[in-house]
Amino acid sequence: MASSWFPRTEAMSASHAAPGRRPTLRAALLGAAAAVALTGGLANGLSTPALAATATEASPAVSPSSFADVVERVRGAVVSVKVKITEAADSDDDGEMPQFAPGDPLERFFKRFGEKGAPFERRGKPHASQAQGSGFIISSDGYVVTNNHVVEHAADVALTMEDGKSVQATVVGTDKKTDLALLKIKEPGSYPHVNFASATPRVGEWVIAVGNPFGLGGTVTAGIVSARGRDIGAGPYDDFLQIDAPVNRGNSGGPTFNAQGEVVGINTAIFSPSGGSVGIGFAIPAESAQAVIASLKDKGSVARGWIGVQIQPVTADIADSLGLKSSKGALVAEAQPNSPATAAGIKSGDVILGIDGERIDGPRDLARKVAALGPGKKTDLIYWHNGAEKTAAVKLGTLPDEKEANARPAAGADNSAFRGLGLKLAPAASIQGAGSEGVVVADVDPDGVAAQKGLRVGDVILEAGGHAVSQPTEISAVLADAKKEGRKAVLLRIKGSEGTRFVAIAINPAS
Repeated sequence: MASSWFPRTEAMSASHAAPGRRPTLRAALLGAAAAVALTGGLANGLSTPALAATATEASPAVSPSSFADVVERVRGAVVSVKVKITEAADSDDDGEMPQFAPGDPLERFFKRFGEKGAPFERRGKPHASQAQGSGFIISSDGYVVTNNHVVEHAADVALTMEDGKSVQATVVGTDKKTDLALLKIKEPGSYPHVNFASATPRVGEWVIAVGNPFGLGGTVTAGIVSARGRDIGAGPYDDFLQIDAPVNRGNSGGPTFNAQGEVVGINTAIFSPSGGSVGIGFAIPAESAQAVIASLKDKGSVARGWIGVQIQPVTADIADSLGLKSSKGALVAEAQPNSPATAAGIKSGDVILGIDGERIDGPRDLARKVAALGPGKKTDLIYWHNGAEKTAAVKLGTLPDEKEANARPAAGADNSAFRGLGLKLAPAASIQGAGSEGVVVADVDPDGVAAQKGLRVGDVILEAGGHAVSQPTEISAVLADAKKEGRKAVLLRIKGSEGTRFVAIAINPAS
């Protein structure tokens, strides 16, 4: 979501507002996306030290009297990352904030970490800027982990060690979807380094954050794991740890340690109305990040599994309209042509319920599991089709680059009215530029049922109750039949500016 008051690299925004001015809201994402175990078997070739076993049972049961010994062991491996960036005039904002629905309260509060040299710099001509973040060394030969948004568009990367020494580094690889990056120190040597933890921390366990907030390198804060599995709308693989150890702008890419001095997370985002820490921070889990880092080291990029479906959550209304007893699963809004899903017989309106015998909770769970399996993997999808549960064998493809959806211009209204729904509809073929398929939403009552379900002028209804439609009367007939059958809602397949989705419309709304 582009916005004129977001600098191009919000992740590296200024740490201080100009005197007398209120600090500008910035995206609190230390990272653009959540991390998950994205590729199977990618640990091969990762030259980090062997991971120390971290038994959950061995975690301290009471508050430690001091973190000093742990900090003394690990702080030498934490570095400050300083980046020089050259930004082109009026370039696209690749590092945009998470995609929230219009008016969502989170839209105002998620801010990206980092610091930028020019607090209120406006784009319009090519210019150079500086950014700061944090990172940590994971091998004696100088591999360093940080956030993608810290080093994105970097022309020069310098790392400051604990003793104040500055060394140059190169970017080995980056992954925007998980906001992770791998660097390599240019100068040969044997460097202090830390290990990733081999076990996920429990909620309530102590953690320590070390980083470079506001340019103050070597800063240590402590807190606990507040929650796990957080989805903050940053990306398709959100699975954040929530911590209350204070982290601020400049902590981007820095480590979160457990009480044994092992890395359990990479600090990536904060939730803040002011831009400063309010005790709600988010870190990419170590067990998820390791596979990504291994792939970046081995290949310079990350390959993910792909089945080729556009999916959405199953609401209670949608479940009822499809005859499902539960709202778990992922509704297929569209199966892409020539995709593994299409080849396996998966169609729009089907609900994917599980993969390889394991049931899924929703779209995010499915996306993580498919991505983690990797390209070429053969798997079995459990899905709901025409009122029955089925299984299909699928060979996963490689996730292609993301493509922007093309916005459809608003259509003109006609006299066909569905007053109970707050809609006016017209055949798509009768409206110039609307295409030949479906029925166009020509007008929407902002207080009506359809508006509450997210329908907008210009949306195209492709199907109603599983039947392709081209005339408003066909939709009216489907609604009437469903009412006779005692159903509470009818499922509409909608094509809009954000892609194809399903919407369940109540059959007998108040007029």
